[in-house]
Amino acid sequence: MRTLGRSDVRVSPLGFGAAGISNLFSAIGEEQAYDTVHTAWRHGIRYFDTAPHYGLGLSERRLGAALRDFPRADCTVSTKVGRRLEPSDAGGDDLGHGFAVPATHRRVWDFSADGVRRSLEASLERLGLDRVDVVYLHDPDDHAEQAFREGYPALEKLRAEGVVGAIGAGMNQAEMLTRFVRETDVDVVLCAGRYTLLDQGAAAELLPAAVERGVSVVVGGAFNSGLLADPKPTATYDYTRAPAEVLDRALRMNEAAARHGTTLRAAALAFCAAHPAVASVLVGVRSADEARDCAEQFEAQVPAAFWRELRDTGLLPAEEPS
Repeated sequence: MRTLGRSDVRVSPLGFGAAGISNLFSAIGEEQAYDTVHTAWRHGIRYFDTAPHYGLGLSERRLGAALRDFPRADCTVSTKVGRRLEPSDAGGDDLGHGFAVPATHRRVWDFSADGVRRSLEASLERLGLDRVDVVYLHDPDDHAEQAFREGYPALEKLRAEGVVGAIGAGMNQAEMLTRFVRETDVDVVLCAGRYTLLDQGAAAELLPAAVERGVSVVVGGAFNSGLLADPKPTATYDYTRAPAEVLDRALRMNEAAARHGTTLRAAALAFCAAHPAVASVLVGVRSADEARDCAEQFEAQVPAAFWRELRDTGLLPAEEPS
């Protein structure tokens, strides 16, 4: 277990991203979601991340129900604020946002102090918990002014009150997260998709700044939404069809992994975990088999010769740790 920044919150090196159990792209049953969480637990995962955005609250409800079978003190739970859920009678489904659930609610962007507290209270109710360990400002890309002026101070106050143990921001970009690291007193930032075998954008400024400031980084999107888990022409990269050049790089990495007796999945996870700023790597899984495989791949040893080949062939920058 690793401690987040200067907080007392500890996370497992491999974390559980709970978007997948909230019908991301296609529906899964309650039993499958339950089994997925339980399998992750049996394989040592103790950090679980969710958000109201995922399945319009379904992720929080399913995760909370599954975690009730385990001692609360033994697991770390994070959720996010910034999108409040309001009831809607519009009908239809939520596939426009990527989730196969009825559109019973609508998302309302709100990084105000009141919105932060209201969102967290609703999350606790859905989770069935009296507290969460970590709260992130979720995707404040287009709401920077309110997030820094109102949302962040609200989280700082919640931390001071002991309502949450650690605070931070979670985004799919590195630039604004670097600003959070340098200009605020966050404990952790969640960076999705910007520090992977295919995209080292976070390495330029975010990760060095985090090390310098003593802020932890949680890396999400280690597989870049699928391409690094199973590279093929139909695979997605950042939730869209992979560009030809990126697909070619992934296929070449996959061939190198096979030559060295490892897998691209193991290498993708190992790469994310190797940087000294990184406290945990989140994987999004939707089945017991996927949870088991990710845990096993995370524990696998990736041969040094594999990393040398990637650097020698220009597939990986020479300065990146692994």
